[in-house]
Amino acid sequence: MTPHSNLPINDCCIAAPRTPRSVLSIAGSDPSGGAGIQADIKTISAFGLYAQAVPAVLTAQNTCGVKAVQTLDPGFVEQQIDLVFSDISPEATKVGILGVESTVNAVACALAKRGAHNIVLDPVMVSSSGTRLLSEHATKVLIEELIPLCTLITPNIPEAEALASMTITDNATREAAAMELAQRFGCAVLIKGGHASRDASDCLCRPQDERATWLPQKRIEGAQAHGTGCALSSAIACGLALGRDLMQSVQYAKEYLTGALLHPLAIGEGVSPVNHFWNT
Repeated sequence: MTPHSNLPINDCCIAAPRTPRSVLSIAGSDPSGGAGIQADIKTISAFGLYAQAVPAVLTAQNTCGVKAVQTLDPGFVEQQIDLVFSDISPEATKVGILGVESTVNAVACALAKRGAHNIVLDPVMVSSSGTRLLSEHATKVLIEELIPLCTLITPNIPEAEALASMTITDNATREAAAMELAQRFGCAVLIKGGHASRDASDCLCRPQDERATWLPQKRIEGAQAHGTGCALSSAIACGLALGRDLMQSVQYAKEYLTGALLHPLAIGEGVSPVNHFWNT
């Protein structure tokens, strides 16, 4: 398959070192395989890297929706992370849904203790329908303990609004939110454009930037897929693990996700998952 732009996505995904570098996913489990650690493992594998995974939340779900959620014991989550780092220390870590305040604290403590680097956080706080998925207390711990460890956070527009305590109505307010969050947290911020009304362009701002960078992306008409945020954040982590800088990693990840949406995977009775292996 030929990529839709001139970014060398195939090089990005298959030109991995002979001794594979590893990427760790700390997230929720989706038994249907479309999101969470299952989606992360598929994405990391598509990039030719070695995937490691620590489940923090278990779900009962399929392509039609989530029926139940169960959080794991925070001490057990922390133990999993500690043992991963003590044996096969990852070059990058992607963090997704953590569920509760105590788990956020446990993950932050474990990553800080091990000196983890290249951390990409998909702050799963607010669902696409506007439902809060992380309590205010847990969000406070996320802001104070976990985000300061991160290289990049990838909120959607509702999550960026919650973090910045402001309403995002257009590109100007989205750029203002990205700038404010990057300066406040001291890490890069990518506000995703999936909830935007006109296109799907993303807004990236690093703490040292005087203004945000826009990464244009036309909305793919009719494209609906389960687990796009998981695939994007884990793909960015893969780029960082391969030694690419942040901008390159984001661009490659967007190219990868766009290709996955342009080559849909027809499976399940609900919203089909991302086609993680579209270019292999």
